[in-house]
Amino acid sequence: MDTTRSRTATERVRVLLAGPDSWRDRLRPKFSASDGFSVRPAGSADEAVATATDRTGVDCVVAARRFTEETDAGTTGLDLLADLRERGVTAPFVLAPTDGSESLASEAIAVGVADYVPADSTGLPNRCRAAVERHADERRRDEDAARFESFFATPDQFSAVLDPDGTVVRVNQGALDALGADDSALLGKRFWGLPWTDDSRRDLQRAVQRARDGEYTEFEAGLADADREVRFEFTVRPVAEDDGDEITRLLVAGHEVGERVRLEEELRRSEELHRVTLNNMTDTVLVTDDDGEFTYVCPNVHFIFGYSAEEIHDLGTIDALLGEDLFDRERLDSEGVLTNVECTATDKHGREHTLLVNVRQVSIQGGTTLYSCRDITKRKQRERALTQLHKTSRSLLYAETKAEIADRVVADAADILPSAAGAVYQFDRDQNALAPTAASDEFADLAGPLPLLRLDGRSAVSRAFVEDETRTRNDDRGEGRKVLLSSLGDYVAVPLADHGVFVAAAADGETFDEVSEEVAELLAATTEAAFDRVERDGELRERDRALQRQNERLSKLNRVNEFIREIDQALVGAESRENIESAVCERLTADDRFRFAWVGETTAVRRSLRPRAWAGDEQGYLDSVSLEFGPDAGEPSNRESSHREPSVRAADTREAVLVSNVADLLRTDPWCKEAVSRDFQSVLSIPLVYDDVLFGTLNVYADRPDAFDEMVRSVLCELGDTVAAAINAVQRKAALRSDTVVELEYRIRKPSSVLHRLASETGATLSVEGDVRSDDGTTLLFAAVEEATPDSVVTTAEEFVGVADAEVIRRTDDGGLVGLRIRDEFVTGVLADHGAVLRHLRATPEGLSLTVDVPDSVTTRSIDQVVSNTYDAAEPVAQRERTRALDTAGRPGRLIEDLTERQLEVAQMAYHTGFFDADRDVTGREVAEVLDISHTAFYDHINRIERKLFSSLFENRPSASEVE
Repeated sequence: MDTTRSRTATERVRVLLAGPDSWRDRLRPKFSASDGFSVRPAGSADEAVATATDRTGVDCVVAARRFTEETDAGTTGLDLLADLRERGVTAPFVLAPTDGSESLASEAIAVGVADYVPADSTGLPNRCRAAVERHADERRRDEDAARFESFFATPDQFSAVLDPDGTVVRVNQGALDALGADDSALLGKRFWGLPWTDDSRRDLQRAVQRARDGEYTEFEAGLADADREVRFEFTVRPVAEDDGDEITRLLVAGHEVGERVRLEEELRRSEELHRVTLNNMTDTVLVTDDDGEFTYVCPNVHFIFGYSAEEIHDLGTIDALLGEDLFDRERLDSEGVLTNVECTATDKHGREHTLLVNVRQVSIQGGTTLYSCRDITKRKQRERALTQLHKTSRSLLYAETKAEIADRVVADAADILPSAAGAVYQFDRDQNALAPTAASDEFADLAGPLPLLRLDGRSAVSRAFVEDETRTRNDDRGEGRKVLLSSLGDYVAVPLADHGVFVAAAADGETFDEVSEEVAELLAATTEAAFDRVERDGELRERDRALQRQNERLSKLNRVNEFIREIDQALVGAESRENIESAVCERLTADDRFRFAWVGETTAVRRSLRPRAWAGDEQGYLDSVSLEFGPDAGEPSNRESSHREPSVRAADTREAVLVSNVADLLRTDPWCKEAVSRDFQSVLSIPLVYDDVLFGTLNVYADRPDAFDEMVRSVLCELGDTVAAAINAVQRKAALRSDTVVELEYRIRKPSSVLHRLASETGATLSVEGDVRSDDGTTLLFAAVEEATPDSVVTTAEEFVGVADAEVIRRTDDGGLVGLRIRDEFVTGVLADHGAVLRHLRATPEGLSLTVDVPDSVTTRSIDQVVSNTYDAAEPVAQRERTRALDTAGRPGRLIEDLTERQLEVAQMAYHTGFFDADRDVTGREVAEVLDISHTAFYDHINRIERKLFSSLFENRPSASEVE
């Protein structure tokens, strides 16, 4: 089915983005930048088909090359195109691959895509809009062609297509049957040269000439027949080019008719049309003679005046109906017609009508003056109501309360709605009912005391509010319904959105016509707008008060911000984790709002917390409470786990735990008795987590309930993040000075890493020889290749989404060396952020083997968490301690720290390509080509690197005591 539809130029183009999440995230901003598009996502082919074939449909389908991130896996965008076409979806299809090629583009065009646009193209939205417009033009042309063919194929119609000079270029079967000839006898001849009667040919020729000049012509013509002359009615219609006025074709259509039958039918139809028109039109036509006596009365005269035609004749003259001196007779004699003469007339029932009368001089069956009367009573009533409504709207601009608005509306209702009274019901949320707010005196006289209306649907007023639709008194009639305000006549109830209902009642037995109901709805809309304004003003005032309260809260937090800044300054100068933890506890308790603070660390087996630093009035609290995780550790939803000390829960869940009032838990949680006995009234425990590694918890106690409001809690939680980052930083700094490391070895089976997938698909063994992190977030890996060729590894890697670039650096008899630029953060960078160093990483088709050096200043438990977070299937194999060599400055890695990122990349590339080998066959130009830089730039980098190398050797040599 075709789910597209005709669109205007200002409507949004409905685009379906069909592809993987990452692809859609790249394309969606291109469309969201313009208001001319609305985007619907689809992550799979099935979802895309369901969206394109649902009721709302789409205007354009934009698809990725594949629906999965893996190469050659799953459904492709062209498969989706075939599936949509099988289901009848004809919306234009645009293929937008991220890794396209000329062969893919050729294939896409061959199978019928509307366009092929690379995903990174900024012109993709415009190309989509152009495809939609082309599709709409094609549909219009097809529909025009279908309509023409349907018209042309009508069996009982004579149809022909002519050149502008009258040459026949096409005829239908009806024409062939009428002429008794075949195509060969007719095509190429002039239209008037066909076997017409002699007197018809001249008419035909003139009709063709006028049509060629752009006129729409009609004529009759006869065909010569052996037995009789057959007459046809013809029309000739000129057809011009779409983009010009030049006539390119003439379209002839004809039907066989009998002259007498045709004239009789036309006369019958004319009489029927005249009769139906006069009986049903709302304007009344009257004709009088010079004395004003009626010579003709329109049958529909009762529509305005309520009299029958006979009763109008009995009135005698037009003056009795429309009044004397309706117009100036001399002016009518001079102008012949007078238009829009306004007057008032009284109908049979005594009601006044405002009329617009047109007077014309005629001569029809003894009549000399024709009167055409139009009733504009409702229009005048609407004009008067709108004028008063405008005044009411202006006065409502100055109302400050809903009650004031309601009083003004009901007071003006009688002027806006003549012979009507008004009342306003407002919705009372406390009582869940409609309560009368204001009523005019006339309304109170008619209805008496106004009742409270429940939202039970038993009255028209309550249903108007619940259903948000205008209701009338007639809606009250029915089984199980009560007649509201039974003493009233007709009335209308109009909802005021969520505010309530406006009720307008007709007095003196009057009824509400459509004009009165329309004006009542306009008055209700004005009232609703005024209510909305008052509510908005109230919300703004409340917002101002809220801002004032917020400013007060901010003022109260000034002291918190001050000691937070003091803590930040202390963290900057801290040289060890112990300094950090002690400084934090001391600064927190220096403020009189916090009585006690301490930092705890999880033990190696993660079964309890061990206090590391504390300050304030501890009073033996830490020795009196259990800090063990218990048998249900890791299950915070368990009833017993929820009763543990907040610090334990924070460490277990890695989420902040707040106890606003310890006394509330006094009878359920054992630790609360110890806390309240030391006047600890509220507690906040914050996990110290950096890069998903838990260092411990920061726990703060106050001597009053609700000491930690939302803002203070937010500030302290951010402080927890800062403390965790500071602990990680000092550990990294200490790691650089450490010469003792713990070597951790892991085996990782079935990992999802790029290296393992690359090894699995190529059968190679890959060993990481070095890496360089870039500012753009990528990591350049140097990997030695065994059991496969470097070229096969590079070819396979280029198909991986996670690999930004791949190239062969060196080929050897046993394999070679490749450079892989990894998009995501590599494990070496994560380990370095925590002070550890990747010593060995080897990837085989069976899995990964990983060895990490952990300095003695960094806990192995934290590095184990890093590895486990990076590789879910990491299995510890061995742990050993060793001493690592120091550089000439007395600490490892100084030279690497001195090198820039680019210099480190150049040094590693030159080293791994064999540039520094004694028997090298690699030149600087060749290495520069691999790096995509000039050879002069390469040698400049090498000179700078060598200068820094010798500087680290000779300018910062350690003393003999340092070496010993």
